[in-house]
Amino acid sequence: MREILSFNNVSFTYTPEKEDARKAVQNVSFSINEGEWISIVGHNGSGKSTMVKIISGLLFPQEGEVRVMSNVLTEENLWETRSQIGMVFQNPDNQFVGATVQDDVAFALENNGVPYEDMVERVHHSLKQVKMDKFLNHEPHHLSGGQKQRVAIAGALAMRPKILILDEATAMLDPQGRDEVLQTVSTLREDIGLTVLSITHDVEEALLADRILFMNDGKKYAEGTPEEIFALGDKLIEFGLELPFAMRMTKLLKSNGVELVGEHMTEEELVNDLWTSNFNK
Repeated sequence: MREILSFNNVSFTYTPEKEDARKAVQNVSFSINEGEWISIVGHNGSGKSTMVKIISGLLFPQEGEVRVMSNVLTEENLWETRSQIGMVFQNPDNQFVGATVQDDVAFALENNGVPYEDMVERVHHSLKQVKMDKFLNHEPHHLSGGQKQRVAIAGALAMRPKILILDEATAMLDPQGRDEVLQTVSTLREDIGLTVLSITHDVEEALLADRILFMNDGKKYAEGTPEEIFALGDKLIEFGLELPFAMRMTKLLKSNGVELVGEHMTEEELVNDLWTSNFNK
């Protein structure tokens, strides 16, 4: 698997002129391989948003380097690099510029001079990938939150990026909309090998990742699989991160005398354990 994105000892401060300035990102290193799903989690002020701005070239690190597709990100290759990255942001209503769904998906393609016939094919194909092809001529403001985010994902996919970044993309959605978006991204990853980087407060979303980067005070506090990160338990709570529902419920049940085996990351694991324990009795 080839490396698609990496931070190498990256540091950034918004006030470099001050000697004692706090670093928003401090000596952070990590890498993402093609086809992986990586989640970056942490409380407000932990450095997540600054990292997204650095990846997209809105900010450049004062120390260290960022590589995209093995190339160091610079002002000279910024626009070429951005074409490799698709972004989906928090508020779906702020992303629409077209009068209809297909107009919106076509907007970036037109701006990049994609030929008309190719543009039409890309619009239809990307909307089909997110199961929104039946909404071609719908007005975006008539869609649900989940549908709007799926259209936003289609717009990103139409540009054929190497990596899709979800920047708190499910934060403003109801549970159904959240599930729609995450299921869409999971399916795309399986079908086309899409590389995903999600910035999130949602621990249930983070559970879908191959690896989690836990940020605290601008530093990478921990990196590992979801099981390894959430095994930190009370330390995560201390730093303002909630544990998954199944883990919280497991602790509550155990504290009330219910016999359970180990910790449970998902509700399915918890239900199976409860069922097995009850059946054996």
